[in-house]
Amino acid sequence: MKTVLIFGAGYSGKAFARALPPGTAVAGTTRSPEKFAALREAGIAPLPFDGTPTPEIRDALRHATHVVVSIAPDERGDPALDAVAAGLADGLPELRWIGYLSTVGVYGDHGGGWVDEASACRPVSQRSRRRLEAERQWLDLGRRAGVPVAVLRLSGIYGPGRNAFVNLRDGTARRLIKPGQVFNRIHRDDIAGALRHLAERDLGGTFNVTDDMPAPPQDVVAYAASLMNVEPPPEIPFETAQLSPMARSFYDENKRVSNAAIKLAGYAFRFPDYRAAFDAMRAAGDWADGAARSPMKRS
Repeated sequence: MKTVLIFGAGYSGKAFARALPPGTAVAGTTRSPEKFAALREAGIAPLPFDGTPTPEIRDALRHATHVVVSIAPDERGDPALDAVAAGLADGLPELRWIGYLSTVGVYGDHGGGWVDEASACRPVSQRSRRRLEAERQWLDLGRRAGVPVAVLRLSGIYGPGRNAFVNLRDGTARRLIKPGQVFNRIHRDDIAGALRHLAERDLGGTFNVTDDMPAPPQDVVAYAASLMNVEPPPEIPFETAQLSPMARSFYDENKRVSNAAIKLAGYAFRFPDYRAAFDAMRAAGDWADGAARSPMKRS
């Protein structure tokens, strides 16, 4: 990798930039100029992007050897797809690989059963239906352009600053009980690691980037509380929980997601399950992005 362009350089995109070899030139887009400083701190040259390709975006594309897309499509489609397609029409001679960050939500509900990349996709939510359509469009664009496209289907993302430790500290953690419900998760650094692994090898295809341990969400909160030596919040039956429509929609899907394909491609997970990740974050003191040592009320 010589030059990387990240469309939507947010939480995962910044981790990917930090994981790249020294000397890699990285540019990344954001809608918000107030985020420019944080991008520069992560080693990313910031570019404003509101869906309309600017001369700066077109120039970045012309020089990019690898493109990562972490922008959710809306009702109008995927703005990054339009930008890259227009660039390819004009010629992008340096481009070697495209990575698209999608979601395991494209599988929909499988009643708690196991799914892999060959399983039927029957997304429940509109946002997941849009993701599935975007996946198809990116893969088709890659085939037409002769550029490998890797689709990474991510499960629930966590890591420093976004985890059950933070929720417990802030008093927002809840233990919702829906019998039989499980979710997979993925640590931010394993998203970055999987991206780098695929990008360095210019590997295309579809890969579930998710952990080894689908688990009930209440177990995750309880484990974090045990490491912090605090009482976990009380259990709340799902039927009585006050949830936003989006939060409730996640519980409409129940599945166990296999990560065998990305392992067969040679990637070794740094954090194969949430327990290993929580143990490491607690030991390193980085669970709150540098604020982990702030006082916390104990039970």
